[in-house]
Amino acid sequence: MDIVSDGPALVLSGDFDVRSTWEVRIAVYDHLAAHDHVVVDLTDVDSVDVTALRVLAAASRHAVHEGQHLTLRGCNGAVRRLLHMTHLYRLVEVERAAVPA
Repeated sequence: MDIVSDGPALVLSGDFDVRSTWEVRIAVYDHLAAHDHVVVDLTDVDSVDVTALRVLAAASRHAVHEGQHLTLRGCNGAVRRLLHMTHLYRLVEVERAAVPA
């Protein structure tokens, strides 16, 4: 898992699974300490599991509790389906994908 900070955005790439959740959790919470609105970009994430999505849902709840905001960007179809199957979509904001004209 690679994590790159791009202003208020965290750009993740690679496999986001139980092995990388601690690293991502620390990066997200550190970023929330520095920014009111954090975007987690999953565009280059190859695979994701439920444990990883739970970390993002918990961070989102924390952000709301602290008066902050966390948004997921670049969620592919598999991530969106997993969010819906686990009902975690209720806890996270997913940026709408731009529809080509």
